[in-house]
Amino acid sequence: MPSLSVSLESESDLMTTLTQSLDRSRLITVVGIVGFAAALAAGSQVAIPIPGTPVPITLQPFLVVLAGMMLGPVAGASSMLLYIAAGMSGLPVWAPIGAPGIARLVGPTGGYIIAYPAAAWVAGALARRSTSVLARWGAAVAGVLVLYFGGLAQLSFFAHGVVNAVKIGVTPFALLDGGKALVAAAISGKRQQGV
Repeated sequence: MPSLSVSLESESDLMTTLTQSLDRSRLITVVGIVGFAAALAAGSQVAIPIPGTPVPITLQPFLVVLAGMMLGPVAGASSMLLYIAAGMSGLPVWAPIGAPGIARLVGPTGGYIIAYPAAAWVAGALARRSTSVLARWGAAVAGVLVLYFGGLAQLSFFAHGVVNAVKIGVTPFALLDGGKALVAAAISGKRQQGV
């Protein structure tokens, strides 16, 4: 019966290795979720106001799509939900321009924030199938478009119409956000964890 005991020991070693690998993978995913939520909170503090619009220039679109592309759609969206929960609880994670806490979500820029999980998910899901920088850039741009859609849906109430909302909520940012999407595509490479 030596062959049976060797076989059982090999299976036991394999199970231990698989369990350790899964535990490590979960830990890396959790660290990534918390890390991107913290990076977004830090990046949100760099906000440049633009005259005529309540929407500032920030690093937020870049970090939102990068989270999805690096962590995968589910973990990327989870990191954005963690960020939103932190902001709703009153932690100073929002950009310093605007209302604090949950009030930010009902203000002119709230639609962008509410769209963060969906934007991260879209960028992550599309990047998963992307093999080139150009394709990943397309995935990042798609994520930014989701941000714009969410932002415009709410901003149009404050701007008295969609046309005005586009003028103050998309036009001043489109070129810069396209550049941010390109940088996110270049950084993300094939490093996505796929969760």
